[in-house]
Amino acid sequence: MRNALKIFTAVVVVIAAGLVWAWPYITMEFAGSAHYTEQDKREYKFYTPDILREMPRISPRYDFDYVNVTGPGAFIHAIRFYDVADSSRIDTYLDVKGYVKQNDCFIEAACWQGSDPEETITVSHLAEKNIIQIAVIYDY
Repeated sequence: MRNALKIFTAVVVVIAAGLVWAWPYITMEFAGSAHYTEQDKREYKFYTPDILREMPRISPRYDFDYVNVTGPGAFIHAIRFYDVADSSRIDTYLDVKGYVKQNDCFIEAACWQGSDPEETITVSHLAEKNIIQIAVIYDY
């Protein structure tokens, strides 16, 4: 009986430790949105697609957003650069990565399309606030 209690206690402790370790990832998986910086290592690694990780930092001040839009079914990953007006380095980066600038866009921005038909990248200039926002939209 005593050995059974020790084994049961050990199993409970291992399961509890596993849940404590995994809980942040579980909550991130089911989150509808997130706002984070590159210093938030766990969120940055979990939410940020490679195209945004490798993107040139055109301003020292920037942050990231993630939104899971359930209605039309889209994941939106965005980086917002502050105190900057020139996005030519972003355009060059997207061009080198194989994205093609589209003639028209569904929002007031420049739309870029790569080889994945479900992925669209938008580059928006919010001139009144000197902000450039790049959004990666995955339709599913």
